[in-house]
Amino acid sequence: MNTQVVTIGLGYIGLPTSALIAQNKIGVHGVDISQHVVDTINAGKIHIVEPDLDKAVAEAVAAGYLKASTTPIVADTYLVVVPTPFKGNHEPDISYVKAATTAILPLLKEGDMYIIESTSPVGTTEKMMEYIFSERPELIGKIFLAYCPERVLPGNVMYELVNNDRVIGGVDEASTQKAIAFYSQFVQGTLHPTNARTAEMCKLTENSSRDVQIAFANELSLICDKAGINVWELIDLANKHPRVNILQPGCGVGGHCIAVDPYFIVSEFPMESRIIGQAREINNYKSFWCAEKVKSARLEFELKQGRQPAIAVMGLAFKPNIDDLRESPAIYIAERILQDSGDADMFIVEPNVEDHKIFKLTDYKVAIEKADIVVFLVAHKEFKNLDIPTGKVVLDFCGVRR
Repeated sequence: MNTQVVTIGLGYIGLPTSALIAQNKIGVHGVDISQHVVDTINAGKIHIVEPDLDKAVAEAVAAGYLKASTTPIVADTYLVVVPTPFKGNHEPDISYVKAATTAILPLLKEGDMYIIESTSPVGTTEKMMEYIFSERPELIGKIFLAYCPERVLPGNVMYELVNNDRVIGGVDEASTQKAIAFYSQFVQGTLHPTNARTAEMCKLTENSSRDVQIAFANELSLICDKAGINVWELIDLANKHPRVNILQPGCGVGGHCIAVDPYFIVSEFPMESRIIGQAREINNYKSFWCAEKVKSARLEFELKQGRQPAIAVMGLAFKPNIDDLRESPAIYIAERILQDSGDADMFIVEPNVEDHKIFKLTDYKVAIEKADIVVFLVAHKEFKNLDIPTGKVVLDFCGVRR
């Protein structure tokens, strides 16, 4: 295989991106720190749940256009697709981005393209440029550096990687155009040129906007609960207005985008990002509120029935019909319920995950049958139109039964 692209990180974005590039008969060498992930991919299999990804990886590996390893090799284009977690008080940690950059530093040569796709604070691409040039000053003016964030929906990643528009920002005009030429090989959506800082901020802005909109819906759900109003009906009716489009409330906000990216803005611009910061607090509080509602329902059951109720917690993923548990509010709620429930029977359900390191998982039909209190946290397709026997207490925090 003539390797043209190295991708650092083979997770929920890195692997689909690698498979897509390889499908276009471009040699891809994927890199991941996990030997298990590497071995799985080299066997033509996948380690995450994503529709159509298994077929894409199997075909790319079989055709010889995709190979995985724990170390990078010489290529023409390097994509950094690694996590950017928190440190301290929700401060973004770009150490993985720097570690990935360090790994490819000795391999860079004149004419190469370096692209960060990881969600990053404003200025990260320029910081990595300064780092590269401080270690390899002979490359100044001889390589291209850009930032291009993904904007995909888990569960539909393979389609959206191809068809969604992309924002591409280089550290200079030549880098922007070089990156556009690269993505045009496999992206059918429109490629919008800008500079690196604007592209970085664009990614953060998109997800912060979503977080604010969800916070409005979650705040409405708190108000409606006190007012004795069905929030789902209210939102349906309000959305009949031609210029109103309220989102649906849930048990909080999760995932490695909407629940994380706003903090990248708040940490750098705390005085200017008051709405964004408040939205984060509202969405975090909604998870706490849901756990407290379950606690109240449990205590009420004990008073009426004279025994502890069995509780079914329905869903752990951060959104419906995927296996992604990152930053999931459902996990926080499940942990709180476990802490508060003592010796009560607990049935934890997540149909998209076979095994969990902390929770013992139960089949959803068994959980429904045995539970006294059924708590819906994620609107998985398996939970819709379930026949729940009368007499059970149902707490629906995700609108699966609205």
